[in-house]
Amino acid sequence: MRWAAFLWEGASAAGGGGARRRPGGISNLLLVVAAASSGGLVAYADSGSDAAVEKPQLPQRKKVVVLGTGWGGTTFLRNLDTRLYDVQVISPRNYFAFTPLLPSVTSGTVEPRSIVEPIRRILEKQKGGEIKFWEAECFKIDPQNKRIHCRSDLGTNLEGNGEFLVDYDYLVVAVGARTNTFNTPGVVENCHFLKEVEDAQKIRRSVMDCFEKASLPFLDEEERKKNLHFVVVGGGPTGVEFAASLHDFVTEDLAKLYPSIQHLVKISLIEAADHILTMFDKRITHFAEDKFGRDGIDVKTGYKVVKVAKDAITMQNPATGDISVPYGMAVWSTGIGTRPFIVEFMKQIGQGNRRVLATDEWLRVLECDGVYAVGDCATINQRRVMEDISEIFKVADKDKSGTLTVKEIQDVLDDIYVRYPQVQLYLKSKQMNGIADLVRSAKGDAEKESVELNIEEFKKALSLVDSQVKFLPATAQVASQQGQYLARCFNKMKDAEEHPEGPIRIRGEGRHRFRPFRYRHLGQFAPLGGEQTAAQLPGDWISIGHSSQWLWYSVYATKQISWRTRMLVVSDWTRRFIFGRDSSCI
Repeated sequence: MRWAAFLWEGASAAGGGGARRRPGGISNLLLVVAAASSGGLVAYADSGSDAAVEKPQLPQRKKVVVLGTGWGGTTFLRNLDTRLYDVQVISPRNYFAFTPLLPSVTSGTVEPRSIVEPIRRILEKQKGGEIKFWEAECFKIDPQNKRIHCRSDLGTNLEGNGEFLVDYDYLVVAVGARTNTFNTPGVVENCHFLKEVEDAQKIRRSVMDCFEKASLPFLDEEERKKNLHFVVVGGGPTGVEFAASLHDFVTEDLAKLYPSIQHLVKISLIEAADHILTMFDKRITHFAEDKFGRDGIDVKTGYKVVKVAKDAITMQNPATGDISVPYGMAVWSTGIGTRPFIVEFMKQIGQGNRRVLATDEWLRVLECDGVYAVGDCATINQRRVMEDISEIFKVADKDKSGTLTVKEIQDVLDDIYVRYPQVQLYLKSKQMNGIADLVRSAKGDAEKESVELNIEEFKKALSLVDSQVKFLPATAQVASQQGQYLARCFNKMKDAEEHPEGPIRIRGEGRHRFRPFRYRHLGQFAPLGGEQTAAQLPGDWISIGHSSQWLWYSVYATKQISWRTRMLVVSDWTRRFIFGRDSSCI
């Protein structure tokens, strides 16, 4: 059967001799003709007024505004069901960068464009509704009016200085952090940072400039040594990996190109703590320090940098006092600091005395409706057990007897574990099989099966549990997991109102809509140069050496955000193996 539909509206100026509208005639005529295989003909005419039939109104989607295209923001966007929300993204950079490979960019092992993916290409692949992106920077958050103030720096002739307002229903703050200078004089003016792709490119050019300058014929020996002294401040993963990468670049590539001055190169790593890589297992820390010693990298632990001049760094040690050393290039890598507009936002919402934004376990910014924060710009304010100890006791004491048995505690144990993860961590640290062991040990009846606790004894049993509360590290791994978790919450927000899946509300009725965010540590790497890497994986599994380096290659290749960047990074590694690193400055 074939169907044909024709719409005829009165006389048409473009019709050129078409039918004319008769006075009092049909204003709109819809003729539908069906030609069946039997040859029958059916016609249906419907007349009506000139008013068009109104289309049913679709429910208005709530507006989600995402600030930032780093690990947290991009992972959130990739996992969000954009059919449910009107999504808008604002960031001063129009790409996502695989930041763990920034040290490799500084030495030319990996090219800058190999680790970046245009954010519009990422958003284009999302199924569902359109995602709007604006290359601009947020400079103020107005939580009372649910509005943000933005500014574009793409040109000086923009209307209104490039400033515009964006309203939101939900705001996801994923702006990352800046390097913390600790207000040390001269750092901003004289040091390089390593947070962005542009930073890595500047460092690479600076390294080559130092070598070219040291090669000039009119310089004396001391001036050459000064230009070839590279100082890294900060013994964390970024500083250590950069020092190792620079050492490989010098010994494997630049030594062949600058044979007359290669013996003058010196790399110094300055750390205020007693050891480098303090967040790693001690076995890795000691191996890294020993290896750097063998490689000729001067590791100075226990030194605090107090001033950075144009050509000299002053550091302080309790035993030796102030020491000033000349340098050619300095890289500052000493932790993270809060961005200025986030500092102002924190003051507005009563968090002015904090270091970073504080959220609850569901990544909601405290005392600020509709605002969430993920990644380096925020920290989770884990609820303490002792803050809710009386309420926990009441919830567990279902028979209202005024005492708790082991069984009553075990009935709410799953909810306690979910709401207060430090309980499980404490039991593990004390090698206890369960909370029953904790209760019996507090009561002093380790062998007794039936134990009852009153409120004071219950408080005593859990008094040390909160010592296991830990702050999450500022890593890509944490930000990525938070972005994925938050997207899942947004996707299930409507269903969770009717069918909550979270733990029992200790203060209040019912259950929380979602389970709190729980970070799952998947391990960490510390590349140490010379094709050797230290790996610390879950289960206290430590691996150091060449095999760990190949594991590092495979993990970082797998974690690339697209097949394009994956192929580019692997090809860069292959090119380096065959041809070495490129030392040209373009």
